[in-house]
Amino acid sequence: MNLPANIVEEPGDKNTRRAFLAATGVAGLAYTVFMAYPIYRYLASPEEMAMEATAVTEVTLKDANKLPAGSVLMFKFGSSPAMLIHHLDGRWISMTAVCTHLGCTVQYETQADRIHCACHGGVYNAYTGANVSGPPPKPLKLFKVAVNETGVEVSRG
Repeated sequence: MNLPANIVEEPGDKNTRRAFLAATGVAGLAYTVFMAYPIYRYLASPEEMAMEATAVTEVTLKDANKLPAGSVLMFKFGSSPAMLIHHLDGRWISMTAVCTHLGCTVQYETQADRIHCACHGGVYNAYTGANVSGPPPKPLKLFKVAVNETGVEVSRG
């Protein structure tokens, strides 16, 4: 290699440059993984991840059939919170109570007849679980509801 007279190449210079480039590449890869993880967590709904982790497919809620119209019963479906809503028109609806945005527990607001997430202002339809406004990217999962004399059976639909 032809170098100017005042620059002398030391034998270890090439190894130092290679080590620097390798370290830069490793740091760049780590940065990419570090930045990609939050995007993955946003797209992979916490509600879906919680439902996949549990093996429970059905819950029987004794005496839930006595729940007055216009009220809600919060319960555990496996390891995740869920809700059973007895609407004023007599319909029974059950769905997950985990916001699809960041996994906060949602609440049924009787006066507004909506499901609300206080963490970031997400709103869901109380009949369909559809995300109506705010940051939630997906609707809440609905469950099948069967009302009988002894209680209410809630199962995955």
